[in-house]
Amino acid sequence: MAPSDTITSRTETLMKYMSLDQKGQIIAEYVWVDAEGNPRSKSRTLPEKKNYTPEDLPIWNFDGSSTGQAPGDNSDVYLKPVAIFPDPFRGSPNIIVLAECWDADGQPNKFNYRHECAKIMEATAEHEPWFGLEQEYTLLSQNDRPYGWPDAGFPAPQGPYYCGVGTGKVVQRDIVEAHYKACLYAGIKISGVNAEVMPAQWEFQVGPCVGIEMGDHLWVARYLLHRISEDFGAKVSVNPKPIPGDWNGAGLHSNFSTKEMREEGGMKHIETAIKKLEGRHKEHIAVYGEGNELRLTGKHETGAIDSFTWGVANRGASIRIPREVGAKGYGYFEDRRPASNSDPYRITAILMETCFGNTTA
Repeated sequence: MAPSDTITSRTETLMKYMSLDQKGQIIAEYVWVDAEGNPRSKSRTLPEKKNYTPEDLPIWNFDGSSTGQAPGDNSDVYLKPVAIFPDPFRGSPNIIVLAECWDADGQPNKFNYRHECAKIMEATAEHEPWFGLEQEYTLLSQNDRPYGWPDAGFPAPQGPYYCGVGTGKVVQRDIVEAHYKACLYAGIKISGVNAEVMPAQWEFQVGPCVGIEMGDHLWVARYLLHRISEDFGAKVSVNPKPIPGDWNGAGLHSNFSTKEMREEGGMKHIETAIKKLEGRHKEHIAVYGEGNELRLTGKHETGAIDSFTWGVANRGASIRIPREVGAKGYGYFEDRRPASNSDPYRITAILMETCFGNTTA
């Protein structure tokens, strides 16, 4: 049972204050990624301006010793704004500011994976990389059980839940709908949502995005999901195998193409890229998320973690070429290996590095 003093947001009371005049000021919510791959944020007041750019915004700082990003005797970590989104919680003109983390010596923090990714994307921009990531996640109750599951025991076996409709098949659709609308308001390139195979598991898709934009949009979408779930008293888990046994895990399937792959005859470029991916399978697995060995078992629509396979329309392979792409002879492929807790900057960076070499060295 959830603790008796657990409450969710008092929305009606809050709305009385959200409509108050801000007297020419805006609230900027600075968002960053901590040492464990969780979004963090804090707010500051800025003078109202019609169109802020990241360069207009002040560099800020936080206590990195409290987020696992710095030692206590040198704890200041700096926040450098890199992207701005409309704030769906406070409304216009307030903004969400995505920021990179930098150390006091002028170097990117060791958990700042965006910086290197941005360099790789800039160096390979001629290939016009498009990405689309499919974020699977599980909604948990206060006692860390998947929402809607019995307190003891398990629900009926998988089957009716994927893209399900109706009581007993899906739970917490209100969170999913709220997140979808919030992403659209914020300008996130969210392309869809659906209920997933395990009950209480959902997925949203972001993309196509070009280059560094992919990581930026997915991280802000993750922040919005956690923030909205907070209002509903739910927890968001991106554990790749939240429930042991005969239940699907959670991934971050990564759809990828370049200009060459999308043009007539692009299949040869797709096949060349897949051969390069096969040669660096271990390097990719190393940055494709924690606990992924529990998910990549060769069962439940996954390939085995210690082998590399690919095929057309094969969801049990490491790399899937969609049937439509196989028929046309050009398009994109799906890397099904990344875990749901993977960092999108690390995924997109290593895909470009593997396909086109380390152009930033």
